[in-house]
Amino acid sequence: MHTTNQVMNRKLKLNELNRLSIEGYKQAEKIPVIVILDNIRSLNNVGSIFRTADCFGIKAIYLCGITATPPHREITKTAIGATQSVDWKYYDTTKEAVSMLKKEQYIISSIEQTKNTQKLNRLVLSKGIKLALVFGNEVEGVEQQVIDESDFCLEIEQFGTKHSLNVSVCAGIILSEISKQMRQH
Repeated sequence: MHTTNQVMNRKLKLNELNRLSIEGYKQAEKIPVIVILDNIRSLNNVGSIFRTADCFGIKAIYLCGITATPPHREITKTAIGATQSVDWKYYDTTKEAVSMLKKEQYIISSIEQTKNTQKLNRLVLSKGIKLALVFGNEVEGVEQQVIDESDFCLEIEQFGTKHSLNVSVCAGIILSEISKQMRQH
């Protein structure tokens, strides 16, 4: 016997989700955010970040340094098609990508723990801002020379014994908040 609550909370089928096609996504309005991956080692992390960028309607991903590029089986496995929907570019260095974006009036934020970091839960974005978010290497984080070029650094407040989150988890949390704020403007 089904209760009213069980019927109301029925899991939706994929065809009921009304998701965009790849072509529809390409034509849809994106939020003015570029995700920069600074020497990310794990192909699974790269694929997960592509999937997250698709979910939140991010303009593009810039893959830098040793960060692998599509097509690659390990990226594709976690991206589940997002490498086809999300625009991306490759740069030899993260500094090169940051310099190019600064010329286009992007505000650069390195996601890193620094002396004067801004906490995500206190971040308030200005209307009309174009933002580039630099996510760093799983071991070394964001390169210091990139931090030096950043307009500000951003971190997720943490309360446990570990000093960092997995880069793809971090990207999901940050992109969720950034997307929410930009879509409210």
